[in-house]
Amino acid sequence: MSASSAPAQPRRFAAQGPLTGRIRVPGDKSISHRSIMLGALAVGETRVTGLLEGEDVLSTAAAMRAMGAVIERQANGDWLVAGVGVGGLLQPAGALDMGNSGTSTRLLLGLVASHAITACFTGDASLSKRPMGRVIAPLGQIGAAFTAYPGGRLPLIVHGADTPVPITYRLPVASAQVKSAVLLAGLNTPGVTTVIEPIPTRDHSERMLRGFGADLRVETDDDGARVIRLTGQPELRPQTITVPGDPSSAAFFVVAALIVPGSDLIVENVGLNPTRAALFDVLRLMGGHIDALNLREVGGEPVADLHVRASTLHGITVDPAVVPAMVDEFPVLFVAAALARGRTVTSGLDELRVKESDRIAAMRAALELAGATVTETDDGLIIDGTGGTLLPGTGADTIATHLDHRIAMAMAVAGLASERGVTVDDTRPIATSFPMFERLLAETGAA
Repeated sequence: MSASSAPAQPRRFAAQGPLTGRIRVPGDKSISHRSIMLGALAVGETRVTGLLEGEDVLSTAAAMRAMGAVIERQANGDWLVAGVGVGGLLQPAGALDMGNSGTSTRLLLGLVASHAITACFTGDASLSKRPMGRVIAPLGQIGAAFTAYPGGRLPLIVHGADTPVPITYRLPVASAQVKSAVLLAGLNTPGVTTVIEPIPTRDHSERMLRGFGADLRVETDDDGARVIRLTGQPELRPQTITVPGDPSSAAFFVVAALIVPGSDLIVENVGLNPTRAALFDVLRLMGGHIDALNLREVGGEPVADLHVRASTLHGITVDPAVVPAMVDEFPVLFVAAALARGRTVTSGLDELRVKESDRIAAMRAALELAGATVTETDDGLIIDGTGGTLLPGTGADTIATHLDHRIAMAMAVAGLASERGVTVDDTRPIATSFPMFERLLAETGAA
C-alpha cells in the first residue's frame, strides 16, 4: 500500500532529551536508484550492499523488473541485479507505478526514451502534481514522443525512439535529474550525447556510469560550465557496490543534535560527495560543531563519521551558489535557522517550488505555526531566529506536510526543540525515503 493510499498517521514530536550515542543512517537514495538502474543495464550480476529499502527505491526496482531485469534481495540484506544489457529493456506488461518518487520517474523516462518500447508512468497524488516538462523537452529532441496529463504531469505515456539521435543539451536550470535522464537516454543512443551544466549538480550519475565502464568524459569550457560527453551503446560491466549513508537523511540528525541542548552524537558512514554535502559547510558557517572523523573512500565516494555537538548557531546569508549541492536539505536548514541568533536569508530556491510540495510555502506555514518568525520571498525564506530559545510549538494545531517526507521530518526535528511539541498531520510519506527515521530518533534518546 502506498503512502498516499493508507490511512493518515499523525504524530506529535516533542523534546525528550539530548541526542547521544552512535547511529547509522540508511544508504544514499540517489546512489541506490542508480545502482539498480545501471545494474539492470549491465551484462552479468551486480551486487549492492547497503541499498536504501525505502518505497522510492523499491519503485525503481519494480520498474526495472517489469522491463526484464532480475532483481532479488538476499537473506543478508544484499541485493543482486541480473541485467539485460544496454538496449535490452523489454516492453512492460502494465503501467509503471512510481509511487512518490520523482527521481525514479525522471531517470526512468530517460532510460525508456532511447528504447523502442512504450511505457505508461503513474504515481501517487503528490507525484502526479509535479511537472515533467524539463525532462520531456530534451528527451523529445532525442526522438521520444510523450502523451502527458495537462501541464506535463503524470499519468504519462512515453513512446521510446526507434532510432534515437545524440544531442547536445545545455541545462537551462541546474538539475541533476534532468542531466541524468539525458545521460541515461544517451546510453542506448549511437554517437556522443553531450550535456552542458553551467552550475555543477550532484555527480553520482557520472561517477557510477564510469564505474560500470561507460565512456564518459567531463571537461570545463571557457565559461566555466561542465561539459559531459557520453559515448553511447557501451557494454556495461556488473559491479559490486557499497552504498554510503545518505547525507540527506543524516541532515535531520545533524541539525537535531545542533539545536537540542546537551546533544553529543556520532552519525556513522555519511557520504560526503562535494556535490551533496554543502549543508554541513553551511551549518559550520553558522557556528555548528561538526567534525568529520575517519575520512575514507567507499565505492568511489568520500565517506566519514560525523561528530555533532549542540551549538549556538547564528544567522547567515546563504550563498545561492550552494543550492544545487544541498537543494533537498533546505527544509531542515530552515529549522536550524529558526533556532539561531539573528537573521538567516536564503534565495535562489526556485526549485523548491516544484518538489513533492511547494517547500518554500509549506515550510513558511509550518514554521509560523510552530512559532517561528518567517518571511516568504519569491525564491526563498528570511528567518529571524530565537537565539537558541525553544520554539513555542504547535500546541493543538497540526502541521500540513502535503505528503512531503522532508517537510514531515524537518518539522519532527523542530518539535524536538519546542516547548509544546510539534504535531505533523501524516508520517506515512517518511517511508518513501527514510523508513528507519522514527526508530533512529528513539535510539538517540530524542523521541
